[in-house]
Amino acid sequence: MLSEFDLIKQYFQRQAPRRAVLGIGDDCALLAPSPGMQMAISCDMLVEGRHFFAGADARMLGHKALAVNLSDLAAMGATPRAFTLALSLPSAERAWLEGFSAGLFALADAHQCELIGGDTTRGPLNICITVFGEVAPGRALRRDAARAGDDIWISGTLGDARLALAGYRDELALDAGQLAAAAVRMHAPTPRVALGMALSAHAGAHAAIDISDGLVGDLGHILAASGVGATLAVDALPAGPVLATQPTALKRRFCAAGGDDYELCFTAPASQRAAVMAAAAQAGTPVTRAGVIEAAAGLRLVDAAGAALALALAGFDHFSGD
Repeated sequence: MLSEFDLIKQYFQRQAPRRAVLGIGDDCALLAPSPGMQMAISCDMLVEGRHFFAGADARMLGHKALAVNLSDLAAMGATPRAFTLALSLPSAERAWLEGFSAGLFALADAHQCELIGGDTTRGPLNICITVFGEVAPGRALRRDAARAGDDIWISGTLGDARLALAGYRDELALDAGQLAAAAVRMHAPTPRVALGMALSAHAGAHAAIDISDGLVGDLGHILAASGVGATLAVDALPAGPVLATQPTALKRRFCAAGGDDYELCFTAPASQRAAVMAAAAQAGTPVTRAGVIEAAAGLRLVDAAGAALALALAGFDHFSGD
């Protein structure tokens, strides 16, 4: 049986820290920000049965646990630096730990983001990561910075993660190939870190948020914080490749309020369209213009012809009955 300290040493403690002054092994890690930079800090928790199914693939779970946190840094335009991991485990199973740590560190290494500390305990499976990044003063893409006249942009595609969930729940019929393709977006999201950094540095973007609880709900946070409204062209939203084959009503619902997409929704002045497209090309991430920020409060949903859509949509709420 692995002890707590053997578990940490074998699966989570690596070489000497590259960025931290002091990493794993003491009461605190020591992290020195780069001169002239601000720290961006975020924390996300994944709970078995709430955020992922029991028996979820350990490697993909390690990836997703860090990806959802890196997505928050991306939404601020921050560069990842380090993270901590708090892990509650029912038991210390070597095969699970090998898969989880492999998925975690593969993504961490891709973004040069090192594990600098955390905690382990016995209990229901619960993964909590705190991530640390850096952003230049005045460059953070804050939710309260949208301005009337801004374009609304979406990175990547939406809805395939929600489609996979519907397939798992037998809410609709998907064949095995469709379910497997859609499930990649659910289990292994791609944090848009490079795009967020490029938008912050070069594209003149104003506000941003990562789409975790559904576009309508997350865009609503930008509108509320900025004291503005918006018109969103629902049929212009970029549906995922599997969702794109589904009926229009389903595409609209899952694109606009699906959740678990981990794409970026951001706003930028119309004068910056060329700069936004250049930033997207630099990051290797497609972007789609799908609406406009307006002075009048509220979110107005329209179809391809500009006609109002009467859709009852809401973002995911962790304390709702869903």
